[in-house]
This record gives sequence, structure tokens and C-alpha cells, in this order.
Amino acid sequence: MNWYLSVLKKYAVFKGRARRKEYWMFTLFNAIFAIVAAFLDNIFGTNIIDDYGVIYLLYCLAIVLPSLGVSVRRLHDVGKSGWLLFISLIPIIGVIWLLVLACIDGNPGDNKYGANPKENIC
Repeated sequence: MNWYLSVLKKYAVFKGRARRKEYWMFTLFNAIFAIVAAFLDNIFGTNIIDDYGVIYLLYCLAIVLPSLGVSVRRLHDVGKSGWLLFISLIPIIGVIWLLVLACIDGNPGDNKYGANPKENIC
């Protein structure tokens, strides 16, 4: 949960690097909270578009910038530009390539995007 909150504290920070653990823990809690929001929409009957309701849509709207920020920082950790996120627009192959980049270990030491976040742990 601390990893999720740390991403939220860096709400719209697109500089620096994010470890794999930070990215994947944020993704895990993001998925859990999205499911809970959709479940609450079903309980309260606030669905407006098929299975998507007001609570779910507000959650998704609130989490767009933190999600983009942590994704860009994760790409920076492997030495890639944040603009590479646009590769996800290529069907299937783009998403698979981003998944591979999200899974590989970051560059050891410093790179042009900043210091290695693994080395900065107290």
C-alpha cells in the first residue's frame, strides 16, 4: 500500500525513475481499487454505461495522471523515453512490448533520467 501512496504523492511527476516493485504494486492496488469501485457502482446502482458507473469513472479519471507518471518513470528506469508509451497504440505488439519493458530490471547505476532507485533505498 505504501508503494501505491508514494505514486499518488508524485501525482504528476514524469521525471526520474520507478522501480519494478513500485510500478507493479501500484498496478496491483490500482486494479483492486478499480474492481471495488465497479462493485460499489453495482451495489448502489450508479451504472451509467453498461457496467461502468459514476464511482468507477471518477476513480479512473483521478488515477490517469499518476498512472501515466509511474509508467513514464518505469520506462525511464530501463533507459527508454516516456514517449514510448505511444507504442501501445499498435495493436497487440505494442502492449506486449510495454509489458516486457515493465518486467525487465532497470539499468544499473545512473542513466540520463536519474539515479538508480534501488541504490537510493535507506
